[in-house]
Amino acid sequence: MYRYQVLIEYEGTNFIGWQIQLKGKSVQKLIQNKLSKLLKEKIILVGAGRTDSGVHAIEQSAHFDVKNKIQNIDKMVKSLNFFLNRKKISIINIIKRNKNFHARYFAKERVYKYFIINRLATPVIENERAWHIRKKLDIKLLKEGAKKLVGTHDFSTMRATNCYAKSPIKKINKITIKNVNRKIEIEFRSKSFLRNQVRSMVGCLKYLAENKWNIKKFENVLKSKKRKNCAPPAPAHGLYLAKVIY
Repeated sequence: MYRYQVLIEYEGTNFIGWQIQLKGKSVQKLIQNKLSKLLKEKIILVGAGRTDSGVHAIEQSAHFDVKNKIQNIDKMVKSLNFFLNRKKISIINIIKRNKNFHARYFAKERVYKYFIINRLATPVIENERAWHIRKKLDIKLLKEGAKKLVGTHDFSTMRATNCYAKSPIKKINKITIKNVNRKIEIEFRSKSFLRNQVRSMVGCLKYLAENKWNIKKFENVLKSKKRKNCAPPAPAHGLYLAKVIY
């Protein structure tokens, strides 16, 4: 058996998410089916992490095993993309790995980016690619709130009710905020995240930056460990899985 890593870009708008579910169109299932047809055997694709419905990926990572060595990787990438590009999926690369490599368990850090268009006018080019917020956000407060999230915390407040993680305690390694021409990019780095955690953190940061909350309220919401205290999560279409670091 040979093991290969796949790097994948996709637009999540028309998918139920990465992971195969009983109903609906998933990114994982579509790629898995095309790989199975091209390689002429049943392929199981293992992703580095699930992205929910509507969430995009700049570089998702996955792996699969196959009986025979792929002789021409470039040809395989082109063949896959011939079918997948029309579905808004692109295979960036396929890399041969040793048999011990695991896309999910070997990941040292996952990088997510959230994009906000902060202006009065509705975006056209980036519609459904970023969260459009008309009210001017206080970037200084946004950064102040982000600092409170960095480190190890119990993120029960920012955890979806259907999250299956064993523990709500997560360590946020770094949060970076950039604001260029009213486009705000918030980058989150952690080994792993709870379900809906990033979108919930962004939703709470928005409340702070709009002055709906002060910094003390923001801290109290996090410390409360109660989901009911969380601000409404940011919409899925502004969220991107940017990179998985091994």
